Amino acid sequence: MINELLQHTLAASRQLVTLDDATINRILIDTASALLTRQAEVLAANVEDLSRMDPANPKYDRLKLTEERLAGIAGDMKNIASLPSPLGKLLSETTRPNGMVIRKMTVPFGVIGVIYDVFSLCFKSGNACVLKGGSDADSSNRALVAIIHDVLTRQGVDPAVCTLLPPDREATTELLNAVGLVDLIIPRGSSSLINYVRDHARVPVI
Repeated sequence: MINELLQHTLAASRQLVTLDDATINRILIDTASALLTRQAEVLAANVEDLSRMDPANPKYDRLKLTEERLAGIAGDMKNIASLPSPLGKLLSETTRPNGMVIRKMTVPFGVIGVIYDVFSLCFKSGNACVLKGGSDADSSNRALVAIIHDVLTRQGVDPAVCTLLPPDREATTELLNAVGLVDLIIPRGSSSLINYVRDHARVPVI
């Protein structure tokens, strides 16, 4: 199942190179707007997640979503949309003695596995993303990704460019070993998580 999801994401990532910057920015802005319009369902999903946690747990406040925090997320997405495109920039150019011109350009990685969540930055830079969250935020994650998928579908983009994996450890294992399907993994979280990913991943890690 996970392998099929990753294959679909890889195939969908190839569509991103056909999108111009205006389309990318419009999708990010539309997603930010949809997040605010549908904040009630996101907050309800978040309450479901929080109900399974002890409020004394240090992660409780970090996972808690509010109208203010959702507004901040939406604002960040709009800010990313306003940034210049990072793609297609000429970084250097060298002419070899035989006349061959070698240019270093900025290009997407392709598929980025993120533990967890930087959809806006991945999408802005032309990368598909595979998101892997924990079970403690699964309802919230699914609600947020559903909004992203709806906007992508309306804009004619394969929603698989943003794929949410199941929250179990088996999915993490398959992601870390997805050679040929995932180009880069970026773990975000505790030092133990980062060390685990670095020690067990068979794909490049930042």
